[in-house]
Amino acid sequence: MDVNAFLDGFGLVTEPQNLLYCLIGVLIGMLIGVLPGLGPAATIAILLPITYSIDPVSAIIMLAGIYYGAQYGGTITSVLLRLPGEASSVVTVFDGFALAKQGKAGTALGIAAIGSFVGATVSILGLTLVAPLIAGWALSFGDPEYAALALLGVLLVATIGNGNKLKAMIAAALGLLLATVGRDSFSGAERFTFGSLQLTEGIDFVVVAMGLFGVGEILYNLEERHGKPHVPAAVANIWPSRKDLKQSSGAIGRGSLIGFVLGVLPGGGAVMSSLAAYATEKRISKKPERFGRGAIEGVAAPETANNAAATSSFIPLLTLGIPANASMAMLFGALLILGISPGPQLVDERPDLFWGVINSMYIGNLILLVLSIPLVGIFVRILRVRPAILAPITALITILGVYTINNSTFDIFVMIVFGLIGYLMKKVGFEPGPMVLAFVLGSIVEDGFRRSMLIFDGDPTGFFTRPISGTILAAFVLVALWPAVKAIRARRRAATAAAAPTDRDHVDTPTR
Repeated sequence: MDVNAFLDGFGLVTEPQNLLYCLIGVLIGMLIGVLPGLGPAATIAILLPITYSIDPVSAIIMLAGIYYGAQYGGTITSVLLRLPGEASSVVTVFDGFALAKQGKAGTALGIAAIGSFVGATVSILGLTLVAPLIAGWALSFGDPEYAALALLGVLLVATIGNGNKLKAMIAAALGLLLATVGRDSFSGAERFTFGSLQLTEGIDFVVVAMGLFGVGEILYNLEERHGKPHVPAAVANIWPSRKDLKQSSGAIGRGSLIGFVLGVLPGGGAVMSSLAAYATEKRISKKPERFGRGAIEGVAAPETANNAAATSSFIPLLTLGIPANASMAMLFGALLILGISPGPQLVDERPDLFWGVINSMYIGNLILLVLSIPLVGIFVRILRVRPAILAPITALITILGVYTINNSTFDIFVMIVFGLIGYLMKKVGFEPGPMVLAFVLGSIVEDGFRRSMLIFDGDPTGFFTRPISGTILAAFVLVALWPAVKAIRARRRAATAAAAPTDRDHVDTPTR
């Protein structure tokens, strides 16, 4: 790690302009986390056009703040309203709302804030130490390695994440198909343009993102929240007792580690880490029946883990150029818009941005810790604003934003089409995240694969002759086969369990 570049990054973050954008980012993130449904990916997608007119470092600091700030905000509605503002806060509902019904809403929010701060800080320290090492190692990557890594990323997104795996794989396949639209960069042939001049250069990532996450989420949440008033629980005694802190300390430590590790994996992220942390605490507890009835560890573990994961998910983006989740895909798009290619060269070519973004997280999480509790009352009042008022304002901002990218009305129509697709996907149980991630990674897979085939003279076994790409593809095979292995093992266990009573039936009864 270059200590001088690290310290220069702190100097850059403490400039008034960057401090302001960091504050704006985390405040917007908390607000978005409080409002159920919209989410950081949709918000970043809507704000992508603004990054054209902002300094690159300030823009990424702000967008990063929105992402990890949303993890804090989602806790508030989970505890007070039994309504998770963020998908990663779903597990917090189980014990957070139970504590609120016992008059301990303040304790739950206090523990969540402390756990979130500790988890994020531990993860930032890990990011500071690990990211430069991974970037240095990844400098040896060539086209075969990047093609294999992107392909593994697509598979992990489709298989590791939550929800129906088949639907996730279908969404990822559609994303890969969309990535092929436009002129072939190798042959110059037009693919899936249907004679449209506007589609010759392909579909703009920002337009797709703003459609699926912006318009699609607006329509879906407008329908879901219509006519559903919520009365928040009262908040008192915000600072947790010494007993609560002692009881939750182990959960916070384990949640930090689980979140950091799972956040790095494509498809893992904050949602998966919060579920894993909650399940771990329940499994090792001497009284697992307490969970779901107001166990303080049931709040501390998932909230710590999702904030740790939100931070560590920056590692593959900044060091390998591989987004780990939908929000990171939005940040990936923002970097490309600003003319910056995320990857192993970033730490050397743009140390100001690399260390500026990482060091801004230290300050951003400190701001969140200080502001998260005092602003609870304001956020509760915001929840009373009807979705019918917020939705048209958000839609107008989205339409204006997508028009300003290329001054094209065609982009508006494409965004609306993808907005309807996103809405229908949510209605039938498809998550748009795998589709967007596969769309981003699709061009990396195709370009890397085709250039690799030129290097190998058309021999695909060449991928396995290189140690790194061969190892990555071996991991790809293992991940692809793992669901089949689990299914076979489950069938064998079921068959064994079904045969056991039959065997007992044939045991001879003793004669008198």
